[in-house]
Amino acid sequence: MLKRLVVGRPFRSDRLSHELLPKRIALPIFASDPLSSVTYATQEILLILSLGGVAFLHLTPWIALAVVVLLVVVVLSYRQVVQAYPTGGGSYEVASQNLGRNAGLVVAGALLVDYVLTVAVSVAAGVDNIISALPELNPHRVLINLVFVLLLTAVNLRGVRESGRTFAVPTYAFVAGVLIMIVAGLAETLAGHRPVAESAHYDIHAEQAGLTGLALAFLVLRAFSSGCTALTGAEAISNGVPAFRKPKGLNAARTMTAMGALSIAMFSGITLLALIAQVRIAENPCDLAGFPGSCENAAQRTVIAQIAAAVFGGDHSAGFFYIQATAALILILAANTAFNGFPLLGAILARDRYLPRQLHTRGDRLTFSNGIVLLAMVAAALIYAFDGSTTRLIQLYIIGVFTSFTLCQAGMVRHWNQELRTATDPASRRRVRRGRAINAFGACFTGVVLVVVLITKFSGGAYLVVIAIPLLFLLMRAIRRHYQQVREELAPDETGTLLPSRVHAVVLVSTLHKPTQRALAFAKAARPDTLTAITINVDDTETRELQRVWESHDLAIPLLVLESPYREIARPVVNYIKKLRRDSPRDVICVYIPEYVVGHWWENLLHNQSALRLKSRLLFEPAVMVVSVPWQLRSSTARNLERLDRLPGDVRRGIPAHRPRRTGQPR
Repeated sequence: MLKRLVVGRPFRSDRLSHELLPKRIALPIFASDPLSSVTYATQEILLILSLGGVAFLHLTPWIALAVVVLLVVVVLSYRQVVQAYPTGGGSYEVASQNLGRNAGLVVAGALLVDYVLTVAVSVAAGVDNIISALPELNPHRVLINLVFVLLLTAVNLRGVRESGRTFAVPTYAFVAGVLIMIVAGLAETLAGHRPVAESAHYDIHAEQAGLTGLALAFLVLRAFSSGCTALTGAEAISNGVPAFRKPKGLNAARTMTAMGALSIAMFSGITLLALIAQVRIAENPCDLAGFPGSCENAAQRTVIAQIAAAVFGGDHSAGFFYIQATAALILILAANTAFNGFPLLGAILARDRYLPRQLHTRGDRLTFSNGIVLLAMVAAALIYAFDGSTTRLIQLYIIGVFTSFTLCQAGMVRHWNQELRTATDPASRRRVRRGRAINAFGACFTGVVLVVVLITKFSGGAYLVVIAIPLLFLLMRAIRRHYQQVREELAPDETGTLLPSRVHAVVLVSTLHKPTQRALAFAKAARPDTLTAITINVDDTETRELQRVWESHDLAIPLLVLESPYREIARPVVNYIKKLRRDSPRDVICVYIPEYVVGHWWENLLHNQSALRLKSRLLFEPAVMVVSVPWQLRSSTARNLERLDRLPGDVRRGIPAHRPRRTGQPR
């Protein structure tokens, strides 16, 4: 019942085509992460520049311009990817096919780490905006983060289209609100009423005063690498191309263009308004001279919150609360980009035997539900470990993004080189050369940024990602090797199947009752060469009583008593089976174990424990078959009838009418 309430009724497999997405729904599903990152990208630039004091904030527009150029390059590059590889897989598929499997696995490991961090950072940043409007919630930051991760998991388990409809309205509402705020702020400035942030009169205590030369260059590069968070999630569309309606590649490319244009417009506008309003922000409010009240355990308002308050007339205005509400919503829902990208990539890796096969299985609502649950668990653990701090989590961010960007673009260059060898007409060759030029420039640019990001963020926590990606690489190689070994071991013999010399049936007996009688009858029906019932003597009185009852029923099946001086159940049985195997190595032994089928979970604690231990031991013995012979108790029958009564009428009508009657039910 709880699963149906959260997930909903299951979908038939033939409904998969109905889950394909139009562009208007695909945009909020796959692009909510890059669209939402504009809420904190400018803030991260200002936070780093503030380390040198107010004097260095004039560098903000140049750093923002570099981020915009990089975003344009990435969007143009990935437009080439989605049209050249419409089957999905994105950077992983491009790197694997053009640079080799090892490069593909590096990209896959980087993307998996990035998707986990996308969930953690997006939810944490969304909660930051909620706390900006309601500061009294700050002590409950981690709990609020975990609740939102749980809600996102539940919504995504319900299916792609349903989650898309849920997320479309907040995404478009946020985009509209930010664009209105930018236009209103610029209009006020042109009219001579410049918006002024609440922190404009603060001074910043520089942690690194008097920077020159290499120190200044390092500060600028560090600010640039933090601003590059605006690019996170840009590759998600390339991974999700199969989810688009036809023509898949063209629709994905157009969605990529729309995402890039909106991201650039909003990031540029927010950065410009932050400079006009003279926003001051520091990681620790104690570094702000003039910060009101006690700065201990205080939370400073985010950049976008300060801009909204300045443009719309204060922190009690409707515009302020609208921006904060939609910003918090889209930041939290931006994790949906990862909830779609991670399971899709996980399914592709599972298909290629680099991750467990369970990640390739679709759930009740045609989603890769195992991947969704795995992503939620790891992201929740990260949020808990880093106390839901956006600033601490973001230091781990974007290493994986630029690793995948760089290898993907390098792979596309090789792809275009191969295309150029086969292209004959001038128009095709011009198209290929243009694509190669775009991807070559993108590979060089993102490669340089990767080095910058790695150097500037390494000591801040990025070293954890540098460790995690190689570990994931080795893990995926090990999983692939295991599946390959199992496949080779299970390959059919060319000589055909050899029949065993004889089959020995062994029925385990604790007492003579109906389940035992059913197991004996089932073993007889299989016509084994020998049939033996065995019991373990842990109590002399009970064993003698069993022997007496056995003889009185004249079953014509020998009852063998195995002694157990230390009152063990499993070991005497296993030793007896091993002796049979030693005496006749080519024989097969079939062990029948009577078991109860109960209707309630707590009843399992009272039954079948010995059977469970025996099965776990016997399954490791070669040429030994273990057969469970179920006996349904009344509680299980009543439970099944209750479930049947809850089914819809059309489903119930398809079930045969001769089902067991309830006690007292009229004929």
